[in-house]
Order: sequence, then C-alpha cells, then structure tokens
Amino acid sequence: MSTGKAQRIYRIVMLVIIVALLSSLLTAVVVTETLTSKTSIEKIAQGDGVTGIETTLAYIRTMLEDEYIGELDDKTMIETAIKGYVAGVGDEYTEYYTPDEMQEEYETAMGNYVGIGIYMIVNYEEGYIDVVDVMKDSPALEAGLKKDDRILKVDGEEITSENVEELANAIKGEEGTKVKLEVKREKEILEIEIERKRIEVSHINSEMLEDNIGYIQVLDFDGGTSEEFRENYERLKEKGATSLIIDIRGNGGGVVDEAINMLEMICEKDSTLLIETDKNGKEEIIKSEENPIINMPIVVLVNEYSASASEIFAGALKDNNKATIIGTKTYGKGVIQTLIRLSDGSGLKMTTEEYCTPNRDKINKIGIEPNIVVELPKDIEELTQENDTQLKRTIEELKK
Repeated sequence: MSTGKAQRIYRIVMLVIIVALLSSLLTAVVVTETLTSKTSIEKIAQGDGVTGIETTLAYIRTMLEDEYIGELDDKTMIETAIKGYVAGVGDEYTEYYTPDEMQEEYETAMGNYVGIGIYMIVNYEEGYIDVVDVMKDSPALEAGLKKDDRILKVDGEEITSENVEELANAIKGEEGTKVKLEVKREKEILEIEIERKRIEVSHINSEMLEDNIGYIQVLDFDGGTSEEFRENYERLKEKGATSLIIDIRGNGGGVVDEAINMLEMICEKDSTLLIETDKNGKEEIIKSEENPIINMPIVVLVNEYSASASEIFAGALKDNNKATIIGTKTYGKGVIQTLIRLSDGSGLKMTTEEYCTPNRDKINKIGIEPNIVVELPKDIEELTQENDTQLKRTIEELKK
C-alpha cells in the first residue's frame, strides 16, 4: 500500500466504543469500498466454499428440512453460520457483519451517529462494559447515565465474557427505539431506559488556561477530528497561546488517518509517524508529508483508556521528541483490522497488521509509557480542574 495520503484508505481504531455509537472502540481498521463476491452469502449458499463445510451444512440442512417443525429462514441461518465460523478464529477483533450491521459500521466510521451517546470500554476477557464518558446533550445524559457506571444488563440480558461484544453492539440501534440498561453505580443498582437519537458529535473541547496555555481535549479520532483540531488550535493561538496541552485520556481511537493528519501539524516533514507490519513481515512506514504548523511546547495527557489511534499519536510525538507524555500507561492496542465491504453489502473485519512507534517499540499488550507518570486520586467522585493531579502536573511542566 502506498504511503501517499491520497492513496491511504481510512483506518479505524476502536475498543472504547462510542455508543453514539461511534465504532467498537480499540480496533484499528482499514475500510475499503472495493466490492468482492469471493465470500458473499450468495456464494456460500450456492456451495462455493470449503468442501467440509459444504458437506456438513448440506447434511444439517437435510435433517432440518425432514424433521424441524418450524419455518427455515435461509438468510438468517447463513448469516449466523458465517458469524460463528469467523468467530472461531478466536480473535476478539475479527468478525463478520450482516449488510445492516456493515452499513451501520461504515456510517459511524464516517461520522454519522445514532445511539445513546456514551464512550465505553469493553473488556472482552472479563466480560464487562464501563461508561468512560457521557456526551454533552446526549440521550444518555438526559436519562441520567454517568461516567464510571458499569453496565450489567442490556434489555434484561446479563453481560458475560461470551456475549459482551454482542450486547455492546445491541446498545446501538435505530433512531427512535429504546434500550433498557441495568447499571451499577458504586453500591447502587439502577435501571435506565434511553431512547436512541441522531447525535451531533463534537470531537474537540478547548479553552485557554493560565499563563497562555492552550488546552485541547480530543475525544476521539473519527472523521473530521483533525480539521476540528486545526480550527481549535488556530483559535487558541489567536488568543495568545504559547504552549499546548493535548488531552487524549479516555480516547479509544478512531480513524488512523485523522491521527496522522494531526501529527503532520506537529512533526517535521519526512518524520516517521507509524510503522505497520503484515503477516508476512512486510513493512509500511508512514511518514509526514506536510510541514508542521504548530511550533510550541506540547504536553500530551494519557491514561489506561487511551488506545489505538491515541497510542499512535502519543507514541509518534514521544519518539519524535515533539511532546512530553504525562499520565499513566496507555491501553496497549497495537493491531490493525481491515474492514472489507462484500458484494452483498455484508462485511468482514479481520486483524491484518500490527503497528509500532517510529522507534519500533511495540504497542500491542504493552502500551505507551509516559515520560512522567502521574496517577489520579483514587477517591475522587468527579474529575475537576481542582482535583485533576495529572492536569496540574502538566501545567507545572509547561510553566518551566
């Protein structure tokens, strides 16, 4: 794949899911519109597949036709069979999408969001969903959902490691429909019903702090983030900002090209920003193609929920000596998924590459170690500028 920006296709990074719902968070995905019929439902239905699968399915089909008393829905049965087959790979980020699911996945990647309006962390191994943040003016905020709530049930079904991905996706849905969540808030168990709506998402919050320090919070790296980042930076600079804080705590990722575009505003032209390696060991080195527009001291705030595109962003700035990283070690999501739309509208997402920082430091299962480690107090109920020890340390660093 060429490193030229015009030839780079969208790369999506997800594991903290935005249940606007943006993407399944913490998954780096390459999205392509190229249509292929090689593995479409129609082909499998016609028997153009692995012989063993054909034989087994044909045998089961015969038994069902002979004995099952209900109606057989071929489309649903085939979709379910493919989902199970792909799930058998054993990779939590590799999955099959039905045509409806694929359209939803693609639209959220491109910035069209319908949902309840929360950022989530999905733990696949232990089977839980935590609310990382609630969007402003969202249905979730109106219904009373709060940051740090742990979702226990979705529409009455208890979340386990076996169904956590399915139920995380189930929180999504059509505009105007409702979802009932059972959540744990400290020692209290609550039931909250939320109506799904179309959500206008802002990817960036910004403000001027003391001593001409500009503050930009990047909530995700979905479509349009880099342009919004540029606009907010230019406004802060016009107000007199002489240094910059970029806060990507709780940011689980998004479109990798958005992170690359932001890096090009900061790093020198021809700087290495990211190294990707496929299953055959073939490398692609992505370098900055633009001259930087930001030339001031920068500190990047990270935490354990900063993942994928966030780690690409922080790792590149750290290795290129363009920023000081403060906070706690990042999540450690360093693999990329390719998302392919098939000819029948369905899609296959599969892990195809691993990425590392410009200094060739691995990220997957490791994370980015900050230059300065600062923990947040464990007993705070709501993070504010007054009790945010990480932000305070960042301001101190920029005052030096």
